[in-house]
Amino acid sequence: MERMAIEPVSHFGLPPLQLVDLVADLGCRHVSVWMNSPGPINVYNYPQTSLRDAPLRKEMIAAMREKDLSISLIDGFMIFRPGADVENLAEDFEIAKELGVTNINTASFEFDQERAFDQLARLVDMAGAVGIDTVVEFAPETALPNLASAVAAVNYVGRSNCRLLIDMMHLVRSGGTAADIAALDPNMIGYVHLCDATVAPAMPNYLLEATSERLIPGEGEFPLKEILSVLPRDVILGLEIPSVSKAEAGITPSEHLATAVDATRRLLAEVDR
Repeated sequence: MERMAIEPVSHFGLPPLQLVDLVADLGCRHVSVWMNSPGPINVYNYPQTSLRDAPLRKEMIAAMREKDLSISLIDGFMIFRPGADVENLAEDFEIAKELGVTNINTASFEFDQERAFDQLARLVDMAGAVGIDTVVEFAPETALPNLASAVAAVNYVGRSNCRLLIDMMHLVRSGGTAADIAALDPNMIGYVHLCDATVAPAMPNYLLEATSERLIPGEGEFPLKEILSVLPRDVILGLEIPSVSKAEAGITPSEHLATAVDATRRLLAEVDR
């Protein structure tokens, strides 16, 4: 599947070399990573790893070359929190370049809009200097709570290497529709997080639900066919389907993701028809 990537929250941070093997076994070509794994929810008790570790990077690059995989996204550049400065991330951009990363993902928890937008512009310039694009993710309960706010941020930056990340859960839960996506310049859309869920919240804490319990495409209530039909056909679709409940029930990441990849293939076939 040329368009499909596996996002790190879907397996809660499988160690990089195991992740490369799993993604290849699933028949996907792209993998998304965190700089440090696992994340805050370590339901599988993975060991701590970091792509800042040069020997690990070397091993991962060799493994990806062997399996013909690429890193479509480094997630989690939530760098413009109050008081944070993107200048501190210079080393991480060099690491991303070495890994052959295509995109970095950023989100904003800086509610001073002027400062947040200025930090974003600097981040985009730093990433662009090493040939990497930046995608901006909006989500309820963040400083960019909906599609309109993210569009405003991207327009403020005004660079071709700064585009939107459309997360299906964030889009639908914030009131966004397929018509809203269709109204955008297609070149503004740089990446998609694909999942399903109920339209009504399943948990009182939105961000906890988003990072711990989502559904496989086709298992929920989102109008995925309508949204996918208006997205660019070449945009990468990163499966973002964390499920603590399945992990606790003994379902392995490979089992969970195999089911999700098969379901996504069927969904995309229906959309293409």
